[in-house]
Amino acid sequence: MPRLAEIPLLTHSAAAATTITRSAIARLLLTAFTILLVFHLTISPSSKSTYHSLFLSFSNNATVARHLLALTRRPHVAGTPANAATAAYVLTVLSSSSLPAHSVLYDVFLTYPLGRSLILSPFPPPSPGPTLAFDLVQEIYPGDPYADVAKEVLPTFHAYARSGAAAGPAAYANYGRLEDFAALRAAGVNVTGAVVLARYGKIYRGDIIKNAKDAGAAAAVVFTDAKDYGGGGRGRFPEGPGMPASGVQVGTTSQGVGDPTTPGWASTRGCERWSAAEVAASGLVPGIPSLPVSARDGEAILKTIGGQVAADDWQGGEGAPLYRLGPGPGFLNLTYIGDETLPTIQNVFAVIQGEEEPDRYVLLGNHRDAWTFGAVDPSSGTAALLEVAQRFGKLQKIGWRPRRTIILCNWDAEEYGLIGSTEWVEENREMLASRAVAYLNVDCAVSGPGFQASATPQLDELLKQASEKVRDPDNSSQTLYESWIASNYSSLIGRLGGRGSDFAAFVQHVGVPSVDMIFGGGYPVYHSMYDDFVWMEKFGDPMFHRHVAVASFWGLVALRLADEEFLPFNYISYASELQRSAKILEDDALGMPVTFAPLYKSIKELKKAATEIDNQRKALERNFLSLNWRKDPLKVRELNDRLMMAERAFTDRDGLFGREWYKHLIYGPSTHNSYGSKSYPGIDDAIEKAKSSNTSDSWSFVQHEVWRAARAVTQAALVLNGKFT
Repeated sequence: MPRLAEIPLLTHSAAAATTITRSAIARLLLTAFTILLVFHLTISPSSKSTYHSLFLSFSNNATVARHLLALTRRPHVAGTPANAATAAYVLTVLSSSSLPAHSVLYDVFLTYPLGRSLILSPFPPPSPGPTLAFDLVQEIYPGDPYADVAKEVLPTFHAYARSGAAAGPAAYANYGRLEDFAALRAAGVNVTGAVVLARYGKIYRGDIIKNAKDAGAAAAVVFTDAKDYGGGGRGRFPEGPGMPASGVQVGTTSQGVGDPTTPGWASTRGCERWSAAEVAASGLVPGIPSLPVSARDGEAILKTIGGQVAADDWQGGEGAPLYRLGPGPGFLNLTYIGDETLPTIQNVFAVIQGEEEPDRYVLLGNHRDAWTFGAVDPSSGTAALLEVAQRFGKLQKIGWRPRRTIILCNWDAEEYGLIGSTEWVEENREMLASRAVAYLNVDCAVSGPGFQASATPQLDELLKQASEKVRDPDNSSQTLYESWIASNYSSLIGRLGGRGSDFAAFVQHVGVPSVDMIFGGGYPVYHSMYDDFVWMEKFGDPMFHRHVAVASFWGLVALRLADEEFLPFNYISYASELQRSAKILEDDALGMPVTFAPLYKSIKELKKAATEIDNQRKALERNFLSLNWRKDPLKVRELNDRLMMAERAFTDRDGLFGREWYKHLIYGPSTHNSYGSKSYPGIDDAIEKAKSSNTSDSWSFVQHEVWRAARAVTQAALVLNGKFT
């Protein structure tokens, strides 16, 4: 038998036969194996990227429309049987997609309206004259397919409003912001003992009530001004998208996050709770009665208010009466009686177990409860979540298994103050702090055209990359990214400092990297009984392509976080963001006895650490490409853990001064507008107070807050470095 080195191999002809050495054969085999390996990783059906492409191809706008129709059949306020029925629907869909699903229950403090009245007199008693008792009813529109269940819509109210009666002259306070009440004082208008009338918009409704109380008002009435919610000249629903004249925006007025009776711990059955008196004393609920009213009722009140003419930017839209400041002579008598209860709410979960890192969690969340039918808020998001779940189920059937565990979360009682998500996060805080990779939130998935996203900065690049893979639902010739960057938003990606949705507990309490996304933005029929399937089908998303697009983007971001060997986080951009935000605050405190040098020094350390860990990741990837295939899994895990845990380092156990639940020192809500996002909220709060008092102690406190933020940034740099000092 000839030896291997003596075997002739044919090339182009038998005459060209030659002899090949063992080393040459080995090199050929190695090259062939490399080609096969690359082919396997990039083209084969078992490739993760191939599964991601398949996920995008599984879209179905008819299915997502059916989900939305089922979810919006009845009003489903938290704690009601109708909302329990929607939970059952979500559980059924998740289970039918072969995803293990379960519920977690909490007993939480909620309020419902028992009685309310609002009576307007053109002159204060005992002056004679006609009175107007408002019916406070949202009218059924012609052809309303939900007329049969309209009686299930709760009477219009503010959750957690103080029960009681109040009477006083009416005074107009624009949007009820601090600067609006300051303008009233400057104009010599005293609202002490008055019933303040303010319009929705600009700030959170709970802050409107708080500002009115702090100004001395006896009660507050908040109306939906046609200027802001009338549809912008396109008409009122059902002919146009605008709020009907009788439409009312309801909502919570809680100043806290989660169940007010369990601040900082979970509302499990039989747990410790604050008493009603403790809750009232805490400032977490308003101290005066309030009611929301329609544009029609608001204008009726404004017609009876005299005094100075309001400024031009305080006036209503075309056709509105002349707005004056008051107080009086119009006189309001307001009564509200609330039912304080402890019903059971239900969070629903589905878990897709990770194969290689089952103890690392990528979470997707949306809330289910609605003030009425909730087609936009939140059922468009719930329908998109179910669409994502069904696509994940299809991927599993053809062999996909995520590297890390994916958890789909459907929250309850968000509308009352992010209760379902907050109670779960508080109950599982330590597990989340050590194992959560990221939280991806969708609330109102669709309210119109135009994609928007907010995130913690290390996720910015991932969001941009994912948006390049999704088609724009309103222009299929371009990607979502192309339409996104062509938008006129002042900042492409917003930040998650506000507490407007369920990301708050993850980011601001625990420090989990997070995302929030939506197509559209504010919409006229928000929190009214006209936020129904008909409105969505006519104005929000007639073909349901936007629902499909948000599900595609949401799921793709989750897949990349769950499947990629190295977490796609970029802290270099985070450091750049911190530098810009610090400069804004430094300029705000210019000329004052404060130095931002400690903060800039820590940001420099963070940027250096972020660059180093990025280089380490690239080195590990180069080793793999150079055929050092067996990367040390512990090195990969350790690097990923540093990327995952760095966000936690931005939190401080003591929290923000006076707002201790908020632990994140980089992003938090504005003190006077809970919807607003602030960078370095502790420093921002301290500067605002120091400017008001202008004492040496107040500016020393600003310096203290600068040092606190600097220490947090330094800790994040140390985590990224992964070494003890």
